[in-house]
Amino acid sequence: MSANLEVVRVCPDDALVFGLHLPIAAQSRAFAQGWEKACGPAEIRRIAEAADQAGLFYLGISDHVAIPRALAPVMSTVWYDLVATLGYLAAATCRIKLLSYVAVLPYRHPLQSAKSFATLDALSDGRLIVGVGAGHAQDEFAGLGVSFGDRSALLDESIDALRVALLDEWPEHDGRFFSFRELGVAPRPAQKPRPPIWVGGSTRAALRRAAERGDGWLPQGAPEMGMAAAIETIRGHREKMRAGAPIEIGMNAPWMYLGRPSFEVPEGTITGSAEQLAEPLRAAAALGVNHMGVRFRCRSVDELIDQIHGFCREVAPLAARMT
Repeated sequence: MSANLEVVRVCPDDALVFGLHLPIAAQSRAFAQGWEKACGPAEIRRIAEAADQAGLFYLGISDHVAIPRALAPVMSTVWYDLVATLGYLAAATCRIKLLSYVAVLPYRHPLQSAKSFATLDALSDGRLIVGVGAGHAQDEFAGLGVSFGDRSALLDESIDALRVALLDEWPEHDGRFFSFRELGVAPRPAQKPRPPIWVGGSTRAALRRAAERGDGWLPQGAPEMGMAAAIETIRGHREKMRAGAPIEIGMNAPWMYLGRPSFEVPEGTITGSAEQLAEPLRAAAALGVNHMGVRFRCRSVDELIDQIHGFCREVAPLAARMT
């Protein structure tokens, strides 16, 4: 593991902040809503502009290169390219942070990832958050010529190598999978010393990785042990490995709809007043969550934009202040 483990913080100290996993750009049937199928770049831009104007903290984009045919009935094959889409969002917005949620680092050489992320950070005037993960689709790894069995070790080393390349124009790394020196990477990131790196995943290995290598944690689904136990596990391991180093803790909110929907929403959706929506968000903040992804049940781009503005105007002020 790299010796240069300074922590880069991006969340405010005294508030819970909220982000949006961008619809349309990933259309897995596990979470995409029906209206997204007919949408494209124009609607993506409208949503991004609304999120930026309303005051959300980040926009997140997922990462898949090629979906195996066996998984396509559930995942679909619509997964917009991570780097290209974040670049499009950088040009369409002014303030909101841009999150890779998550980049599968084992797919690519760390210098390629560093080039893409450093350029994105420069083009967005320092708004990038690098979320990283191990990946899960075995046949996708095979098609890309990457060892699925080595993905955990590849991710650990890739995080170390990427961190060095984001810190230094002339990075040096000598590891099991990658070795490089005397190779310059520019343009340099706008953020100094580098963009933050948030580690994704909800397995025990992901919790360990976040504690050892991350500036933050991005759970993907609820950990089997529950959020409270997962946060305690991360903090305990963090203290053993990096005593005194803070870590920014993430969580996904339940699906929500502000107000009383005139349509049937799936079970588990929280609906109602701003206070009713804010209550579980405050409970998450009490656990130590710093940043939270929000999701809205809706039937169109217009309805989603209304929900975004309503949430930021009415719900976020009730839930954001840490006590």
